[in-house]
Amino acid sequence: MLDITSHINALAERVHDLASRKPRVIVAIVGAPGSGKSTLAAELARRLERQKLVSRTVPMDGFHLDNAVLDLWGLRTRKGAPETFDARGFVLLAKRLARGEEVIAPVFDRARDIAIAGAQLIEADAQVVIVEGNYLLLDEAPWSELARLWDVSAFLDVPLPDLRARLIARWLGHGLSRAAATQRAMHNDVPNAQRVIERSRPADLVLRPAYMEAGNAPGKAGYQG
Repeated sequence: MLDITSHINALAERVHDLASRKPRVIVAIVGAPGSGKSTLAAELARRLERQKLVSRTVPMDGFHLDNAVLDLWGLRTRKGAPETFDARGFVLLAKRLARGEEVIAPVFDRARDIAIAGAQLIEADAQVVIVEGNYLLLDEAPWSELARLWDVSAFLDVPLPDLRARLIARWLGHGLSRAAATQRAMHNDVPNAQRVIERSRPADLVLRPAYMEAGNAPGKAGYQG
């Protein structure tokens, strides 16, 4: 089991400090594909709930454009790139969350490869909203409107070679051959990862895998999935 306790501790401490001063705290968990955003967001939400803070997690993936739209625009093979999301719709949702509103959000069904509208409720009394996604700090319009909305942001800094290996393994897990999995990762996922790494604004916290902090050999620890 991956040990991300220190990262959860750091984030939870920030959240509790902010929650003592405002009715809703918006946390952004940012990173390249395969860096482990979903894992960290889910574990942080569980920790905060145990500490009596009503917490909800909102993945950016609910704003994937439908495959029919991507086919119309010739972007199907680039699915996951910034231009394949309803970015303006996501920005509007994030602004509503920051205002403390009750919000109904879409959720992405990975098994069916579709976004489901109206699938998640974020109540007005949710004290903490954890938003996770690749492009939450991207310095490109309209994504660049998001940075000011986050009360605290954390960037998962995972080396590109590790991300590449994880992304290939992800496609292998979906039943692709080694050649197909490698092609899928290198054509789309890795360029998206490079864009996140190179074009994201600075985060409040930079979180690195344990082996980077300890100086151990890569591959012994780190975020999964």
